[in-house]
This record gives sequence, C-alpha cells and structure tokens, in this order.
Amino acid sequence: MVNLFDPYRALALQTRCDAINSIADPVLCRAQMMATIARIHRQIAASKAFVGDDLKLVVLPEYFLTSFPIGPDLPTWAARACLHANGPEYVALGEVAKQNGVYLSGNAYEIDPEFPDLSFQISFIINDSGERILAYRRLISMYTATPHDVWDRFVETYGVEAAFPVADTPLGKLACIASEEILFPEVARALALRGAEIFLHSSSETGSPMATKKGIAKRARAIENLAYVVSANSAGIFGADIPSASTDGGSQIIDTEGRVLAEASTGESMVACAEIDPVKVRRLRSRIGMDNYLARLRTEPFASTYQSSVYPPNVLHAAKPSREGFKAAIMQGIANLKKRTGV
Repeated sequence: MVNLFDPYRALALQTRCDAINSIADPVLCRAQMMATIARIHRQIAASKAFVGDDLKLVVLPEYFLTSFPIGPDLPTWAARACLHANGPEYVALGEVAKQNGVYLSGNAYEIDPEFPDLSFQISFIINDSGERILAYRRLISMYTATPHDVWDRFVETYGVEAAFPVADTPLGKLACIASEEILFPEVARALALRGAEIFLHSSSETGSPMATKKGIAKRARAIENLAYVVSANSAGIFGADIPSASTDGGSQIIDTEGRVLAEASTGESMVACAEIDPVKVRRLRSRIGMDNYLARLRTEPFASTYQSSVYPPNVLHAAKPSREGFKAAIMQGIANLKKRTGV
C-alpha cells in the first residue's frame, strides 16, 4: 500500500486533435503523432509553471493522437494509427510525464500482441517516472473491437480482472473510463468496487452550452461511486471531415458530490484544473450514512439480471472486425432485448 500525497491538482488538458485520417503515408502519420506529443509536452510544462508544483495529474482527450477511424478500412487504420505497448509514441509520452513530474493519462488505438488482428482502444496511465502502469481496454464500443468481442479468449489469456484495472498510486486509486462508457454505469461501478477513487475520463464529445448526456452522466458516476471524475474533451478535431468544433469544450473536474469544480470553455485550455483529495474519498466511503452508496449496495438481487446476454459476446471469435459485423451484433442485441422485455 502506498502513502498518499497531500491534496494535489489535476488538469483535464483540453487540447486539439490533429487527425491522421487523410494522411496516406504511415511514416507521415507517425511524424504527426510525435509532433502532437511535443506540443502537449510544451502545454503541460507551461500549465504546470502557471498552476504550481502541486499539479500531479494530467488527463488528455480521447484518441488525441489520431482522431477516430472513419475513412480508411480497419487494416489501413491499424498501419497508420495503432500504437504498440513499447513503441516510440509511448516512450515519448513517458518522457513527457517524467520531465513534467506528472501522472499522464490518455487514450489511443493499440495492437494487442495476443490479438494481433485486432486493434483495441486503450486508455492508459503513465506514472511520473515515465512507466506505463495501467492499460484499460475499452469494453463498450460501437465500431471498434473490444475484449467482450473475444471475451472467452481474453479471459483465458489475461483473466477477468485485466478487464477492470485499477492502479494504486500516491495520488489515490486511479482507473480509466473511455468516452461514451461514462453513459454505462456498470463500467464505473465495476471499477469502484475494485477500489477506484478517481476516474480518468478521456473523451471526445459534443461541445454544447446545453446539458449533454455525457455531462449529466459524469456527475451521476461521481455521486453514485463517491469518486472524482477528471474528464478531458478535445479542443476540436482538425484534418477530418466533421466540422472541427463539434467536439470542442466542456472539459471538467467533478467531485464526490457531483459538483463541477472547474470547467473549460472552448479551444485549447488549461482551465479545467482543480484540487483532488483522495483521503476525502476514503473518509466518505468509511462513514455510516445514507449517502454511502457503495457500502449500501446489495449485489445479489441484481446478479441474475446480468446472467444472460443483451449484446452478444465473442462476435469476433471467428470473424474479422467490420462495420457490417458490428451492426449485425447490435441487431442481435436488439432482438435479445426484445426477448427479455417481451416487447
């Protein structure tokens, strides 16, 4: 067990995403990724100089190096965009974390050596020594392979606990949630029941002055799990065909009461920066009271609800990933849901 620091500052760094979708040459794609990492390094260094030495945790947006895989087919996307666990991009990100003395979390597409024909979306944590200490493979996605799509083989290879990693660090127990997974309470709850105290949410989501689905969900996940949420959104996506500001703004830090402690407007920003106190989480989870929702959770009545599938597992057991295949799996999920609900 590590000893906790005093309260520290966390930053949801709202930084632009320079898409590689239209760059045909994989070498040029890699060069652009490295340029992005160099820019982020400068932004973190400048932010820490402004905020103070107690800035210890930085969260980056979803797929901040590449944008999302629309346009190229999946094998082409893998060659252009997918990282490897010990590849040069992670080495460079490790240097960013080490030189700035921060824990660094982000999200990227990655080739898993045990599943070389697939690319998983990975949310990672790198410690302040430059070592990657956590890799969370996104479990719920619409058009990208997840461990659930090869679930039996994944569990046989890594064990079920590998699907829900939590890092015990001097900053508290950290866990990652990817993008729209914040809308699925099961993901956050599974991580919280494994000890997670601070959810690191790399996202690329609707930028709007109105209440958004994800914005509401972040506050709910914080309240129901007595946890902090550090949520970094893109400052726009450039070089893809979508209007660049569609995913721009609203990076937030949320406390255990669901209160927004800091929130960025639009554009590249370090405004979503606030104090995190992991000891507070442990104190709240140890008290007797109506709002200790984790301690009052009764799991047995709900176990049978999850014993049969909605979205089917193992859809990539003997098939290659394709949009058509993922659509077929969603159709099966709709059929299973209708059967369960009698509609």
